[in-house]
Amino acid sequence: MQAREAELLNVSYFHVVFTLPQELNKLALYTPKHLYSTLFATAWEVINGFGKNHKFLGAQIGMIAILHTWGQNLSLHPHLHCIVPGGGLTKNGKWKNAKGKGNPGCRKARYLFPVKAMSKVFRAKMVAALRKQPTQATGFYEQLFSKNWVVYCKQPFYGPAQVVEYLGRYTHKIAISNHRLKSLDKGVAFLMKDYRNGGMKTTMTLSDQEFIRRFAMHILPKGFVRIRHYGILSSCRKKEIIPVLQAQLGNVQTPQKQETKHRRCPSCKKGTLVTLLTFDSRGPPENWKPEMKQTKQLKTTPKKA
Repeated sequence: MQAREAELLNVSYFHVVFTLPQELNKLALYTPKHLYSTLFATAWEVINGFGKNHKFLGAQIGMIAILHTWGQNLSLHPHLHCIVPGGGLTKNGKWKNAKGKGNPGCRKARYLFPVKAMSKVFRAKMVAALRKQPTQATGFYEQLFSKNWVVYCKQPFYGPAQVVEYLGRYTHKIAISNHRLKSLDKGVAFLMKDYRNGGMKTTMTLSDQEFIRRFAMHILPKGFVRIRHYGILSSCRKKEIIPVLQAQLGNVQTPQKQETKHRRCPSCKKGTLVTLLTFDSRGPPENWKPEMKQTKQLKTTPKKA
């Protein structure tokens, strides 16, 4: 979060969602790596294409994309969450705001690109990409044009600081968090939002086998990267571009971080605890050795298992 906060630009940021139709769920189960990689590439091709088009922007844009594969009931629902700054970098190295901006002189854009146009382009490019490595009969790909595909562009974030909060709180979710689990007595009961009824919270109960089946559908292929950066936000470009744009656009006001208070040593009640290493439940790395200054006060005694 701190790394992303340092890269924020003082502009509007938009939340764009690319959703695959349920007809592609079969490919998501049998060829997930190919389908999800194609989804990433196609989404960026759409955003990048609209950004370079002078009718809509005429500049090099950027994007952070996060893959989610689940719905509230753990069903298969592949979609890509994209965070896009409201503008781009022109060929002469200047920032250009998205055209859907507010008052003259205001760099806060109200909308990014027309979603209906993006939806049609997304469908055409995605189907064309899948046809290059066909795994289904020709009629299957023709059927994909029989319904509208969904590209949703939400209202811009309230400010750049909210983007960091979103990245830290929302993007690293898995299919279901522990706090949603309510009972394991007769099957698995968990909380969910029913979007067909206005997002009302309700409880769903699944058998043990069905719960595990649904959860397993969201385990990605080994080594698959589900958060990717593109354009001016890509790893190879942002180090040289972001500082220049931040100088052009001004500083971003972010909430000041509260200083972490040092805890008293529970043994001597005088000294303060210092964090040497943070690790998960698997423990520290095998070859980790603390580089600590030898002092007369600090001695360690191995405990018996």
